[in-house]
Amino acid sequence: MATKIRLQRHGRKNYAFYPIVIADSRAPRDGRFIERIGSYNPNTNPATITLNFERALYWVTVGAEPTDTVRSILSNEGVLLMNHLLGGVKKGAFDQAEAERRFAAWKAKKDAKVNAQKTAMADKRELNAKQRLEAETARNKAKAELVAKKKAEAAAAQAAAEAEAAPAAEETEATAAE
Repeated sequence: MATKIRLQRHGRKNYAFYPIVIADSRAPRDGRFIERIGSYNPNTNPATITLNFERALYWVTVGAEPTDTVRSILSNEGVLLMNHLLGGVKKGAFDQAEAERRFAAWKAKKDAKVNAQKTAMADKRELNAKQRLEAETARNKAKAELVAKKKAEAAAAQAAAEAEAAPAAEETEATAAE
């Protein structure tokens, strides 16, 4: 029986998530499967991947063929590297402890790189928010100055009208008193 490691599509339109399953190659995409070994959610940033490492490694070692996307996921999670290292152990190139050490070093390096990217993304979001706040503050200040200028002009125009109306009122009172 030819087995594949592939994605099943779940979720709604334009918002899919994918369980990672082991299935017979003849089965439909969303149909019958042998085992579910994880999930992949591309809707988050960065994409969320949960994977049962031991079961994925088992299925790769017994010959299950991953699809292209799943191959990329397994590679990023280190399953394919561990399979490669176990092949070296079987051939006698190095022992199991050396394989574990190499895998741990790779995993630590990868985790550091991912954490650095997450930190950079968080810093970028924070900087972007700060810049938007500064721009909004500048716009509000400019708008406040414009409103103050218009109020000052209106007050000056009203004062001028009152000053003009006062002598005219005095003349009318003076004429009425004569």
